[in-house]
Amino acid sequence: MKKKNNLAEKTPAELTKTLKEQREALRGLRFSAAGARAKDSNGPKKARKEIARMLTELGNRAKKA
Repeated sequence: MKKKNNLAEKTPAELTKTLKEQREALRGLRFSAAGARAKDSNGPKKARKEIARMLTELGNRAKKA
């Protein structure tokens, strides 16, 4: 089982970099699903949830600052 990464320990720069990578991965999953049968049908759902977690963490930090 994959170890859950703690977003609270990351810097804002790391979070934005990871967020950009996740968005690119989601984009790739969308286009791969359009052409052929996807290997992991829950991949886009997982990617969206991870993006939401990162955006929530960034939003909470902005409120505190």
